[in-house]
Amino acid sequence: NGVVRRLRDLGARGVRGNHDAAAVGGSEIDWFNPDARQAMEWTRQVLEPDAETWLAALPDRTAIGEAELVHGSLRQPLWEYVTSPAIARDSLDRLKQPLGLHGHTHVPIAWHEAEDGLEGTLGGDGERFGFEDRRSLVNPGSVGQPRDGDPRASYLLLDTDARLVTWHRVPYDIEAVQQAMRAVALPRALVARLSVGL
Repeated sequence: NGVVRRLRDLGARGVRGNHDAAAVGGSEIDWFNPDARQAMEWTRQVLEPDAETWLAALPDRTAIGEAELVHGSLRQPLWEYVTSPAIARDSLDRLKQPLGLHGHTHVPIAWHEAEDGLEGTLGGDGERFGFEDRRSLVNPGSVGQPRDGDPRASYLLLDTDARLVTWHRVPYDIEAVQQAMRAVALPRALVARLSVGL
């Protein structure tokens, strides 16, 4: 609720992901593993009406300037994980803008066209990636559950003039989040994974 309030107050634009859709009553919850389902059932109980309305209004995809945004892939905006060159290629082939931004895997990475095919560039702290005139698909990572073995929050800055993305990692109080999760009896595995970034 607090995150949605902050995003709404900032006038943030974004897209709906599978958890957003499930949180507002979607059947996506039927595909969740038991731990994710338990956490989502808790989310549904505590989600305030204003937050639910804001999440329900998010589109599955949108374009902002020269960037096209989806949660999963351009083929399956809510669900598909972009985890291989073949899946990345399919999304790049569907990209209508020079840059695609996506999440879902929680792993900071850029997939981009190269002379000899498709390349992936992992987005470590301070890593820069220039997308210049090649179509690229970029994932900022995740705040709260990056899955690349680095538990710090991951985000990226996009400089559209320089055609450059820069990934950043910042520490946050993981123990406080874990204590809050334990206090409402969320699954132990979800609590533990925050410490290791998996």
